[in-house]
Amino acid sequence: MRYNEKELRALSRQPAEMAAELSMRGPKKGSVPKRRLVKLVVNFLFYFRTDEAEPLGALLLERCKVVQEELCVFSISFLEDPERKYHFECWSQEQCQEWTEALRRASYEYMRRSLIFYRHEIQKMTGKDPLEQFGISEEARFQLKSLPRDGWTACLDSQPDTLN
Repeated sequence: MRYNEKELRALSRQPAEMAAELSMRGPKKGSVPKRRLVKLVVNFLFYFRTDEAEPLGALLLERCKVVQEELCVFSISFLEDPERKYHFECWSQEQCQEWTEALRRASYEYMRRSLIFYRHEIQKMTGKDPLEQFGISEEARFQLKSLPRDGWTACLDSQPDTLN
């Protein structure tokens, strides 16, 4: 997937939902863990050299699986290529759990599923569709039947976007 580099750089400067220095190891065999500033902004995970303001790269948080591998280590793998994993080492087990939960909640698909769930809960309680007042209740993106049932947590796209 391609993105406008200027817009991605601007997005990387926005306030982060989470940010920390973590050890990061890329998906290449023999990759060595490196200290990186990792920033979660909306549904992008940006990573930076610790002493630079420009991001080295960005991962779009759609269609991935986030797994806590060890007490302080989590990984991100991709739906299209499960063997392609990024590993992140945190300072503590609590920090690792915070990151994995935040990454799982950051995807558009997670937000969409939450909206659909709460829409149906409100509808059961009140008898009215809460989206009807906005004129969007019949749109396909808000329908339960269009949800994928592949068992994967929606998180990251299959290809990271590297900024030059």
